[in-house]
Amino acid sequence: MIDFQNASFMKLREADPRGAAQLITPLFVNEEKILIAFQSIRDMVVFTNYRIIAINVQGMTGKKKDFTSMPYSKIQTFSVETAGVFDLDSELELWFSGMGKVKFEFTGQTDVSGICRLISSFVL
Repeated sequence: MIDFQNASFMKLREADPRGAAQLITPLFVNEEKILIAFQSIRDMVVFTNYRIIAINVQGMTGKKKDFTSMPYSKIQTFSVETAGVFDLDSELELWFSGMGKVKFEFTGQTDVSGICRLISSFVL
């Protein structure tokens, strides 16, 4: 599992969900589908209709990958920080039951309010 206590996913930008589908579709349950995907240089975060999947690409070749599945049902609380004048990035912090805090940092162009609405629709 990804060690979210000592690392966070940085500079995520919206990505084509088809690229993520090749990696994670084998992990899906019935009727699961990708809603939105984000990518940093190598890592990805994918929001499906059931969970958030963080993909940590490891090693020099990138063949080794860690997939961490975080169901919406385990989210206890979340926080969204929008981009500002000097701080151009936005952040999403989620607290999961039994796991603790997970932090994702997005580029300034990301619609974090949309991500907040997405999470709210599954959590509330």
